[in-house]
Amino acid sequence: MTAPAPLHRLPVRLLGDLMSPRALERVIQDAAQVRGLPVAGLDRPALEDILKREVFKRLQLSVPAPLAKKRVSEVLAELALAEQVGSAARAAPAGSPDEAEAARAEAARVVTQLEEGLRRFALYFDWPETQRLRGVLGIARQQQQEGQAPAPLLQEGQDLLGALERRLQEELVIQAQDLAELRATFTRVQGLGSRDVRRVEGLINQIAEAQDQQTLLPAEVDRARTLAFKLRRSLESSVVQSVGGEASPLAADAQARVQALEQEHVGRRLSDLGNEYAALFELRPDLAQNHEKLREGHAAGTLRSEAAEAWQVTLAEARRGALDTQRAELADLERRFAGVQDRPALHDARLRLEVARSILAGDGLATAELRELGTTLTALNSSPETMDHLLEQQRELAELERAARDVPGAQAELRADLAAARSALVLGQVADLGPLWRVLERHMGRAAQQREDFDARADHVVEQYDRVRTLAGETTQSLGRLAETLRAQRRLGPMSPQARTRYAQTLEGAEALLIEARAEYEAAQQVTSTFGEDALSGLLGLFDLGGEAEAPELATAAPQSMSDRPSADQPSVDQTALPHDAWTVRAGQITGGQPGEGAARVAALLAGADAAGLHRLDMGDASHVWSARLGQEGDWRLARAADWDTLDREAGAWLDG
Repeated sequence: MTAPAPLHRLPVRLLGDLMSPRALERVIQDAAQVRGLPVAGLDRPALEDILKREVFKRLQLSVPAPLAKKRVSEVLAELALAEQVGSAARAAPAGSPDEAEAARAEAARVVTQLEEGLRRFALYFDWPETQRLRGVLGIARQQQQEGQAPAPLLQEGQDLLGALERRLQEELVIQAQDLAELRATFTRVQGLGSRDVRRVEGLINQIAEAQDQQTLLPAEVDRARTLAFKLRRSLESSVVQSVGGEASPLAADAQARVQALEQEHVGRRLSDLGNEYAALFELRPDLAQNHEKLREGHAAGTLRSEAAEAWQVTLAEARRGALDTQRAELADLERRFAGVQDRPALHDARLRLEVARSILAGDGLATAELRELGTTLTALNSSPETMDHLLEQQRELAELERAARDVPGAQAELRADLAAARSALVLGQVADLGPLWRVLERHMGRAAQQREDFDARADHVVEQYDRVRTLAGETTQSLGRLAETLRAQRRLGPMSPQARTRYAQTLEGAEALLIEARAEYEAAQQVTSTFGEDALSGLLGLFDLGGEAEAPELATAAPQSMSDRPSADQPSVDQTALPHDAWTVRAGQITGGQPGEGAARVAALLAGADAAGLHRLDMGDASHVWSARLGQEGDWRLARAADWDTLDREAGAWLDG
């Protein structure tokens, strides 16, 4: 049985997103020295005291005190749990193998764990983390077979496994959102009945099954989204053609929806390309600039889907060229390392060469690995007096660069300083990285506070949605899908920059929809208030606001029910040119369509809408949804159906006419 990890490593791991691990280790080390204690031997009471005093004080330099207190409290709770586990381990029976054998057993256990993890993520072979894990694991196995201790590589492998798990959870949130949007789109287009509609339905079923199994199907999601976009565009375009071209307001509205659909599709495509080619953009700033210009064109509404598809082809060609260049660079490095005098540091460099070779063999870019190998070569060729300093700074610089990539805004601000530090290393010079760490920690603090703010905003949106969710209408349905996404994003642990950006986008979209939903809710409340307190409870069912009472006639209404048939004393009204279950209304009275008590009640409600200055109402009762639009002449067009998609298909064009 292996000894548990020292307790002081726990706060370093748990607080590493608020300040640099190196800085945190120095704080703990200095505090232990003041107390006359060895760092590795710190027990729980001593470490708790350090956390409450020195660490808490240091955290307040980068984050607000309430956030620092919250995070330190979380670490204290984890320390208590870790001590219980450690006590159980120490209480185990004696007879454990010696320290060297225990280390070998632990290494074998971790290798097995990494092998199982790699098998789990083998489906995502094109992820950089998977490619790097494959290379790291291959070298770790080789070291293990040679009787060497692969501890540093195994730690890196465990870090990569954690990064893969984080990415999987983030991607599953995206897939769940895509699935919800695809289902909503399918209800709109399923009436077309084409082969593509059946294909979309089949893809949705596949994606839903994969989501249940915590598996990603990116290719199927992409195909389904593309097909759904084409079907929606075809559906909206048919409206334009059926009403006679651009001169019609309805045609103009449908054309605007077509353009909005295309811009939404293009925006998602650009976002996907930005994530897929992030490593290439880091290597080729010119491509990153071009991508940003395309994003600006999309924001201005001028980018077509054909341009995004052409850009994808350009990026694929650029990545192939970059891979060829890096393979040639690797071959040159291998040749140059072959002439270096044998020394311990050379062995580690050769292992890194193997990792880079494995990454490139999997068609992944090994930019960071090749860069580090270049500076390592400089250090190995330097004098013995400076070699160790250069190698240590190279390791610190690599750690700094990796940390900066995960913190919003940090990489952009540090890019020039990092490049200068790398150039100094290539020249055999040692740079002061302290100021760079301080810049990184400042961004870490901002990112931590931003996450707190995001979570608070998400909680607010979800809470407010729960108040208006029973109000029928497309706005509320769209808000509901985003609220569900926010719940999932809220549950995520530490986020990648890409996931954080998506979190912000979801919040912005949900908050905009929440404003619309509140306005619709308040409008509904104003309309119902014109009927007085007694009538309000009876009308709650009409708006589906979640009240216990509902209008019996509306709750039981059905097409062509007895209550909808004209009686002998009901006025005769015009029945021509109206869709099924549609009426025209003026001053609260039905002037066209098949009269009935259910429709008459809604017609009376529209009189209150006139008084409130409203021009559109979307409502729902126990069995139908209702929509009413006010025309320029003061007449209302009213229609109902079993659901919103049926209503839109059967009466949408008439309502908008």
